[in-house]
Amino acid sequence: MFSENNRRSGCIEVVCGSMFSGKTEELIRRLRRAQFANQKIEIFKPAVDNRYSDVEVVSHDFHKITSKPVGDASLMLDVPSDVEVVGIDEAQFFGDNLVDVCQTLANRGIRVIAAGLDTDYLGKPFGPMPRLLAVAEDVQKVHAICVKCGNLANHSHRLSKSKDLVVLGEKDIYEPLCRECYNKAVAAER
Repeated sequence: MFSENNRRSGCIEVVCGSMFSGKTEELIRRLRRAQFANQKIEIFKPAVDNRYSDVEVVSHDFHKITSKPVGDASLMLDVPSDVEVVGIDEAQFFGDNLVDVCQTLANRGIRVIAAGLDTDYLGKPFGPMPRLLAVAEDVQKVHAICVKCGNLANHSHRLSKSKDLVVLGEKDIYEPLCRECYNKAVAAER
């Protein structure tokens, strides 16, 4: 354990990008490395996201790691005092209090790694992500490949007609598109 004079330094890392860009895969990779280094980890996901599993964070490639589903970010503050790394998947689905929770955890000396969509299906900043990106020490933006032209994709184009902000889905509902292909798709839908 660390004394007050030798306290570990906390930080916030964010992995962001579009659907199918490897955000969760990168989160799992970082958490596995922490486990390999014998660091105590705790992983959270929004309770609303049960696409692959109720209690695991699962990538589109079906890599998985056990997690705790929570309905509100404030519940993440109850981590045991020996936790050194906190992972958060689908960060965009949490409320604005996620930023304060991450700041509090980092101020306790915990490394916080959050993964989430930086923009919604309309191409607008998503939930708490803009504020989280602003306070993070490290930000990695990952990209999918545009399914139309093969360029780097940074948009999650929704194929369904739903206007709801949150629609859970996979390749049947979303496709990754580059800026040009996204703009063409949106214009064709008008």
